[in-house]
Amino acid sequence: MTWSTFPVDNLLCRCLGISITVWWTFLFVFIIIPAVFGVSFGMRRFYMRTLLKIFEWAMLRMEMGAKEKNQELYKPYSNGIIAKEPPSSLQQEMQELRGSAGCLRSEPEFEMADIFYFCRRGVESIVDDEVTKCFSAQELESWNLLTRSNYNFRHISLRVTVLWGFGVLVRYGVLLPLRVTLAVTGISLLLVLTTLVGFLPNRELRSFLSEKVHLMCYRICVRALTAIITYHNRENKPQNGGICVANHTTPIDVIILANDGCYSLVGQAHGGLMGMIQRAMVKSSPHIWFERSEVKDRHLVAKRLGDHVADKTKQPILIFPEGTCINNTSVMMFKKGSFEIACTVYPVAIKYDPRFGDAFWNSSKFGMVNYLLRMMSSWAIVCSVWYLPPMNREEGEDAVQFANRVKAAIAAQGGLVDLIWDGGLKRTKVKDAFKEEQQKLYSQVLVGEQDQEDQSGDRQLEEENPEGDRNNQDSSKGQ
Repeated sequence: MTWSTFPVDNLLCRCLGISITVWWTFLFVFIIIPAVFGVSFGMRRFYMRTLLKIFEWAMLRMEMGAKEKNQELYKPYSNGIIAKEPPSSLQQEMQELRGSAGCLRSEPEFEMADIFYFCRRGVESIVDDEVTKCFSAQELESWNLLTRSNYNFRHISLRVTVLWGFGVLVRYGVLLPLRVTLAVTGISLLLVLTTLVGFLPNRELRSFLSEKVHLMCYRICVRALTAIITYHNRENKPQNGGICVANHTTPIDVIILANDGCYSLVGQAHGGLMGMIQRAMVKSSPHIWFERSEVKDRHLVAKRLGDHVADKTKQPILIFPEGTCINNTSVMMFKKGSFEIACTVYPVAIKYDPRFGDAFWNSSKFGMVNYLLRMMSSWAIVCSVWYLPPMNREEGEDAVQFANRVKAAIAAQGGLVDLIWDGGLKRTKVKDAFKEEQQKLYSQVLVGEQDQEDQSGDRQLEEENPEGDRNNQDSSKGQ
């Protein structure tokens, strides 16, 4: 019995050894070594074009299958139960409601018909909430052969079902192990090499090697996600002594940008594996990590950021002013903190292609490990990055106005919707300032705009002609 099983075990060991050798040889020759030198063989671009052709073929088969079964391929899409009209002022809508209710009066005062305006706006916000839609998966126009997609068509055609099953086998049997291996390799090299570089006494040599190590490790991590990135306008890349701000969709935004240049990262100090990575990175590169008790100290944060950008030898700081991940359909309010610092701001717009995989991280639904596994089991991460011209704070412009101007530029370049809402509404309630603004608008309707205009006009006349008022007062006293 022993003699009969020994050759079989020996054969299995040899086959396993050959497989591991071929696996690592493939990784080093075609992925790791090109990542070290920043070279690409074009395999990922070819892979993306192949996927697009497969998606097109699958769409044709699904359309044919839907016609044969007399089924609707897509659910009819509508913006909601309520069809919103073009936005108008509160005063105009109030007048229309009062006119239709037959209670239009010459003197402004409260009317029961005013209630319907607020009821309608409230129902519209519940049915078609702009904020909630920013934290859900982006709708796809077609199916990308992923079970997690919005529409599930794998049962509509036998050929499509076979193709979907083959795709599952490829994604979980080939791509996922390959990507996990690359991710572990990249993170391990980052931990070891940054720690070793941090012991070098020469600052210039340490900075030079740190930049090369970070670029190499980030490129390996990019390949671990099969990320296909197109960079535009590289002449506008962030420079030392500045702050790079970008819209935020996923934690891998850092890897996407750092694949093309090194940045100093800003964030809260963590424990565990993330803490190990942070401590290793800060030994060789001037990253800024805050303790939990220091994050809310705005003056301390501003001081450390200001000291960093004042040193022109340090790398630009990378900040995501939204403070949370958005589903890459819109840009929400930028926090003003990073725009209060007197330095050049380099805006960057990032736009992901959802056809190959949803890059949005819904932190309230998926943990970090679960999210990364979903990313590594997707087809690919395809995105475009635009470096916008540097922007500076104009004279008479406060930090909020500057932040809104930068946000508008990013939204316009990335084809995103520019929203005024705070991304923190995902976890917190609406601020009282928004409620008070609506109350002020309604109070103008009740008090009457004409009275306010008359009062403001009187004040303006008094300011423009104070001497005439004094003469009138003196003449009245003399009489």
